[in-house]
Amino acid sequence: MRLRSRTPSGVTLEKGERTLAVAPTRGGSHVVATTTALHIPDGSGGFTRIPWDHVENASWKDGWLHVQEKTDHHVRLTEAGSVPETVRERVTSTIAVTHQATLPGGGKVRIAGRRPATGGDVRWTFVFETGMDPSDPGLRAQAEQALEDLRRRTGL
Repeated sequence: MRLRSRTPSGVTLEKGERTLAVAPTRGGSHVVATTTALHIPDGSGGFTRIPWDHVENASWKDGWLHVQEKTDHHVRLTEAGSVPETVRERVTSTIAVTHQATLPGGGKVRIAGRRPATGGDVRWTFVFETGMDPSDPGLRAQAEQALEDLRRRTGL
């Protein structure tokens, strides 16, 4: 069942942003998926706005929507409607390129280039293999070189 409805009160949309799907939460609030972001309850009666290109990972399991960006967010939905599918589609639509590179010093890094839903420049992120220190300047330099190679190949 698609719960496409009006934007719930308390959710502030940016200019041109449209509501795509809404789902009620167990706490009496809502999760709102829009054309440019996911709006989730912040626990104090307001909402946290997460642009689609900032969602690192999202999953739906046993009635819980799990969203990872800078922090992890877990929201229990009472009726999911089309929110899980909308989240998957919107996050996937921001991915311009992903590439796993083997670094010269050993180990691997996943490089992702994501474009905001509103358009604009690609935002690049690195996810290093478990056990690697992402703050190591030498490792970071190797990943930056792999990114430059990828940008040359893709034109991004």
